[in-house]
Amino acid sequence: MSDKKMTSSRRHHLKSLVLQVAQSLLEAEAEALIQQKEEYLSENCPSLSLSGTMEELQLMCKKIHQTIDKVDEERYDMEAKVAKTDKEINDLKLKVVELKGKFKKPALKKVRMSADQMLQALLGGKHKVNMDLRANLKQVKKEVKDESGDAVGDWRKNIEDKAGMDGRKKMFMES
Repeated sequence: MSDKKMTSSRRHHLKSLVLQVAQSLLEAEAEALIQQKEEYLSENCPSLSLSGTMEELQLMCKKIHQTIDKVDEERYDMEAKVAKTDKEINDLKLKVVELKGKFKKPALKKVRMSADQMLQALLGGKHKVNMDLRANLKQVKKEVKDESGDAVGDWRKNIEDKAGMDGRKKMFMES
């Protein structure tokens, strides 16, 4: 069939044959599932015999409740395990995407913001932040020396007294 094209009737006939085969396979699969279910029920659920006294029926109900609790615990454990593995799978998928590096970093825009606004944005609106550094400084009082009268005639005497090492020692001792 190198150069010949298939006719539409032939193609339609082959398509119907493929669909018939697929339908028969689906029916066989459904029958197999029903058979597996019956086998499982026969293995795990014994046949019910209700002939007996009230106490025997109560004991049987207690046993049934215990098995139900056991099955519920197993189901819960399985669900938790599946949820955990699903989360791990998603995390690994994200890591793979990150390693491939298919996303690009967006260009950051310049934002003019004061230090107060930046700290408020970082810490949230609840915290009051003030970056006025001068307000946090200690107030120092300056000592005003009242030597206005002695300053004019006394300056030569002070220079002679402070000359040499003895004068420097005196200067440090006075203060």
